[in-house]
Amino acid sequence: MIEAVGLTKRYGAKTAVDHLSFQVRPGAVTGFLGPNGSGKSTTMRMILGLDAPTSGHVTVCGHPYRQLPNAPRMVGALLDAKGVHGGRSARMHLLALAQHAGIPARRVDEVLSVVGLQDVARKRPAGFSLGMGQRLGIAAALLGDPQVLLFDEPVNGLDPEGILWVRNLMKALAAEGRTVFVSSHLMSEMALTADHLIVIGRGQLLADMSVKDFISANSADFARVRTPDSEPELREKLTAALVEAGAHVLAETDGALRVMGLPLPRISEVAHSAEVRLWELSPHQASLEEAYMRMTQSAVDYRSTADQRAGLQQFAQPYTYAPPAAVPQDWGAPAAPHRQDRLQDPRPTASEPPRSPGAAPSADASPALSGPDSEDAR
Repeated sequence: MIEAVGLTKRYGAKTAVDHLSFQVRPGAVTGFLGPNGSGKSTTMRMILGLDAPTSGHVTVCGHPYRQLPNAPRMVGALLDAKGVHGGRSARMHLLALAQHAGIPARRVDEVLSVVGLQDVARKRPAGFSLGMGQRLGIAAALLGDPQVLLFDEPVNGLDPEGILWVRNLMKALAAEGRTVFVSSHLMSEMALTADHLIVIGRGQLLADMSVKDFISANSADFARVRTPDSEPELREKLTAALVEAGAHVLAETDGALRVMGLPLPRISEVAHSAEVRLWELSPHQASLEEAYMRMTQSAVDYRSTADQRAGLQQFAQPYTYAPPAAVPQDWGAPAAPHRQDRLQDPRPTASEPPRSPGAAPSADASPALSGPDSEDAR
């Protein structure tokens, strides 16, 4: 089990984690959610003893990580899949970790097989794809057959088959009674993988509950009701009957009704009593993503804005050549200090007809743009 009590971490004037308290229990996959910059990675680093908390404490299996006897045999973690020695093969990387923790060499081949990297075991991770690097990181986390596992974005870079494999692996590890703590930004994947959620924003705890309770607490369930489109008077009749029964009714753009405040059986009874035929009566529950966005909308530090393209239009215009300035009459005289005449393009523009070599340009010709071939640039 992982337990944090009053966990706080400050970097100068910035408070990354602010009095955070929670428990991650064994036997379940616990999702760790929060916007970018909310303190998730900092929290995981403090759990693993990589960062010291400013105040508060966090324990793993009842002890601070640094005081665990042979910690790699008790805790496995994937925080950065790129944290490998580029000159070693995948197998040698895992073998070095195993020897440091007193793990038998045969375990290296076992975890390489578990993650599907046995065919590239003797290749260097520097040439691995992002997904292959993630698999190697998961293999390192599983190396000691630990009871506590932490994963930061474990499905990053994986293909659909790999994502399904990670999902099933997490569930299988939790089913064995292990503690599984997973951070991810993929809400759809968390909805399928996690049993429990810990949500933070700006370093503070926002929610600590099951996935089902989290969705119910941060969304408004409603029923979708549709009457025959050819008889709009039935929709108005049903709306009046539902409002009288205590429901809140909103009209959808496609002609359906959104009914809140009454369960589906009661809506059906009201429609039957009003002698209104129903074409549709279906429940709607918000997704984890919708509930998460509603919960964290006030805790987002980095927001995108509309692309104000109007301000970029001046840079989108192609460069054009301007006609040269007038050639001085005393061509043979010494050149003036300003040598703008050397920066001009002798070619005529589309608005000026071609001229003979000795002809002077029009008097209103504008000077050419300076560029990288100017004398100053030389």
